[in-house]
Amino acid sequence: MRGLSKLVIVAFGLLLAGCATDPTGANDPYEKTNRSVFDFDQKLDKFVIAPSAGAYIAVVPAPARTSIHNFLQNLDLPVTFVNDVLQGEVHRAGDTFGRFTINSTLGIGGLFDPATDFNIPFHTEDFGQTLATWGVGEGPYLVLPFFGPDPPRDAFGQVVDIFFDPTTYISLREHFWYSAGRRYLVVIDVRSRNMDTLQNIERGSVDYYASVRSLYRQLRNNEIRNGRPDVKDLPDL
Repeated sequence: MRGLSKLVIVAFGLLLAGCATDPTGANDPYEKTNRSVFDFDQKLDKFVIAPSAGAYIAVVPAPARTSIHNFLQNLDLPVTFVNDVLQGEVHRAGDTFGRFTINSTLGIGGLFDPATDFNIPFHTEDFGQTLATWGVGEGPYLVLPFFGPDPPRDAFGQVVDIFFDPTTYISLREHFWYSAGRRYLVVIDVRSRNMDTLQNIERGSVDYYASVRSLYRQLRNNEIRNGRPDVKDLPDL
């Protein structure tokens, strides 16, 4: 899940991080412009995304929303698999392949999630994370219209992931609208699952922009390490 959904996921993480802030503004040379774009993205969420998510909850029954969520996650697994392989994560690649195979067959195209019942955990990977494991730096912090936090490494990674996605090569007359609709549905899915939480977080943040900037980096670094401890934070033995 990328694009505007990142903002939703990052904001949700603020609750777990106690709405941490980043007072230094390190590596944010375009902060003034970034804040303006961030305000635009927030208005887009307020007037378009959030109302759409509310309507989605009101119209679509909960079991159907769960199936849609499962289906969208399943569509992303081929991209995760390629990046697992590129990172040399053989065990995680096996998990991804197993989830995709089981959920695409027993789960009826991914609408259901029997892989979880088989104790095969879900995770995501993208080419931005792969570049990071190869030693490529994040670059200056950027916030893009419609896409939210997206430093150069992660923005480039999103472009490459398009070519890792098998659906990119499906010949459809309306392929652009399929792709746009899928991404928008991902955002609505994530937003609808965190409606009340996000409102409470935004109200409780002294500087919402700085909080999102700080947590985005924390979450991305955790994703890059695949949840492993940061060796820089470990005490010397």
